[in-house]
Amino acid sequence: MKLTQKLAYVLLTGFSVAMILGAWGFEFIGEMPPCKLCYYQRYPHWLAAGAGLLAIVTGLGLLAYLAAAGAAISGLVGLYHTGVERKWWEGPSTCTSSDVSNMSADDLFNQIMSAPLVRCDEIPWDLLGLSMANYNALLSLSAAGFWIYAIKKLK
Repeated sequence: MKLTQKLAYVLLTGFSVAMILGAWGFEFIGEMPPCKLCYYQRYPHWLAAGAGLLAIVTGLGLLAYLAAAGAAISGLVGLYHTGVERKWWEGPSTCTSSDVSNMSADDLFNQIMSAPLVRCDEIPWDLLGLSMANYNALLSLSAAGFWIYAIKKLK
């Protein structure tokens, strides 16, 4: 079977759908609620899946580029989330923790009570030392590259 542009679009669109379904699997079956950055990694896959589906139906290259952008954006958010998880930089104040050593008990209590349920700077699951954000970054950026390859090289 020869890899055609249309088949590549189908596979790459399926990839984004699989990423969304996988995230839901971790959330609902694995009982691992997502943090804010996890949600931000999902939204671009919705864009990629929708644009990919339309590219399959219409054959418009512009829609395939939009799908590639969706995959790339998800991967870039995954890279940012990786840095937050690894403590390379701080994440959004709404889903990370700061140093509490100089806080009063009342201030600490107030911070705890206003904290989100799921923090972005904790890794709830990993495989071979890589978190879900790490895998998303690697896979989504690769998918974006394959979208570009399919657009430019396959017919």
